[in-house]
Amino acid sequence: MELGEYVSLLEAVARLAMAAGLGLVLGLDRELKNKPVGVRSYMLMALGAAGFSLLSMELVLSSVSVQQGVTIDPSRVIQGMIGGIGFLGAGAIIQREAGVRGMASGAAIWVAGAIGMACGFGSYHLAVAITAIAAFILIVLGFLRRWLDLDEK
Repeated sequence: MELGEYVSLLEAVARLAMAAGLGLVLGLDRELKNKPVGVRSYMLMALGAAGFSLLSMELVLSSVSVQQGVTIDPSRVIQGMIGGIGFLGAGAIIQREAGVRGMASGAAIWVAGAIGMACGFGSYHLAVAITAIAAFILIVLGFLRRWLDLDEK
């Protein structure tokens, strides 16, 4: 199987680059706030999710699977990615005596995966919308939380 049965190499690179770039947006917020998970992690998370999305569609549409009558369900790949990304997000959450820290970082990791999947499947508008809303939540609502001096729960 060669790359290009689902999308051209140029389109695949564009999707991967878009995923990494949008992951950078979320990661930059976390990096500037000195959170334990930073820019590179978010970029790699989105890039990996985009890559797995592209690979799953390549497998679905590969000439080998079509010729042999093999059915491949991309939703199973998506389910696996969601579980794996959730596991990584859980690693960013720290439970302390005073409460739980890192919930926003853990959730942002999960969102970075969704952004990567959207890019991988070619849903650029959805990926940009998810990124914009997530950035608003992290930046604007984070600012309001600090301005109102509320602890993150």
